[in-house]
Amino acid sequence: MSKLFYDHLIVIEEVEAEIKNIAESPEEREELWQIVDEIIHMRMLELFLNKLAEKHHDEFLEKFYKRPHDESLLGYLKEKINDDVEEFVKKEIKMLEKEILREIRKGN
Repeated sequence: MSKLFYDHLIVIEEVEAEIKNIAESPEEREELWQIVDEIIHMRMLELFLNKLAEKHHDEFLEKFYKRPHDESLLGYLKEKINDDVEEFVKKEIKMLEKEILREIRKGN
């Protein structure tokens, strides 16, 4: 997946280690990472939209789809949400990492 404005907040070292351990080929590793990236992307969009007032949804999505890598989107969210965006993203990622690990381990 391409670079996204929140990528620097995503730390999932345990998932990375688990994927390295279970993937039997580079192709399988790539496929697993693609799935993980999609899960993270969907969860982050859901999180941002749940935190944003509905009147800002269209504006945020338009900005995001035009320039998903633009780190000024983080500033936009901070302004509109009036909460510690980095902190709630990090908390959500920790929970998501546990969910992903549970699913990976359940499958093995």
